[in-house]
Amino acid sequence: MEDHAAFDPVIGTPLTLAPAIRRILAPNPSAMTFRGTNTYLVGNRDIAIIDPGPPDETHLNAIMNALESHQRISHIFVTHSHIDHSPLAMVLAQFTGARVHGFGPSTAGRAPEIAELAELGGGEGRDETFMPDVAMAHLDQVNGSDWQLRALHTPGHMGNHLCFELDLADGFTGQVFTGDMVMGWATSMVSPPDGSLSDFMVSLKLLAGRPNHETYYPGHGAPIEDPEGRVLGLLAHRQEREAQIIEKLRDGAADAPSLAARIYTDTDPRLLSAAARNVLAHLIDLTSRGIVAPEGALTETAVFHLS
Repeated sequence: MEDHAAFDPVIGTPLTLAPAIRRILAPNPSAMTFRGTNTYLVGNRDIAIIDPGPPDETHLNAIMNALESHQRISHIFVTHSHIDHSPLAMVLAQFTGARVHGFGPSTAGRAPEIAELAELGGGEGRDETFMPDVAMAHLDQVNGSDWQLRALHTPGHMGNHLCFELDLADGFTGQVFTGDMVMGWATSMVSPPDGSLSDFMVSLKLLAGRPNHETYYPGHGAPIEDPEGRVLGLLAHRQEREAQIIEKLRDGAADAPSLAARIYTDTDPRLLSAAARNVLAHLIDLTSRGIVAPEGALTETAVFHLS
């Protein structure tokens, strides 16, 4: 398996990661996407595409050119509808006739108590046109000729986020495609109203409780060989962030951007706006638990104090 720090695959070149699992890196590197979006090809005859990626013709050609003479794309799966994961799905479906599988449109699965709040901002990179042909609920399964994918509804990063557990006909199991829920190179952005910190923590605990997870294949970055350790680390990280926010609020009331600037002191300045969205998600969660309260309406610019 690849090291996270050294992860730098050739864009557009298929790489075999495990039996019946290949990855093609999309040409969309950025501060938020690392080297680019990982598109996965699963199977030996009927090929499942997981996260086709952005609407890029070069990437579309790379996916199609990866097929061998006896292979066809039979299914398309989308972990969630951010623009670096889902837009190419509809184009690929037109090319292949395969149906697109996902949880639902971009607003599906949102935490109701957050979706009802006004003036939260957010919506970064949301694919407003996404609509799966087949809506998958938690634990729904889809079979190919030599594989089975099981959906796990894991809201938090986005309300319509799914992870997919893979079982192969030869008994190879324990492989999970985690989208942006669990990555090794960075923690996930949680930006209301699409994201919910409360849901994110529940989803991490759901993954931690699933049996026999051996390898995670994330939407960005290298495979994760210690899934349990990474999930427990992410839970601890979020708990540490919560403690830092509470500690800073003991010095006085503050809004999300100012708290982010004081907490994320070693963060790339390009990512401070994303950090502020994470802090806002924590503040909303803390408000729901009665630990903090906004001064006035709960909005993107609200000032919070300890209750």
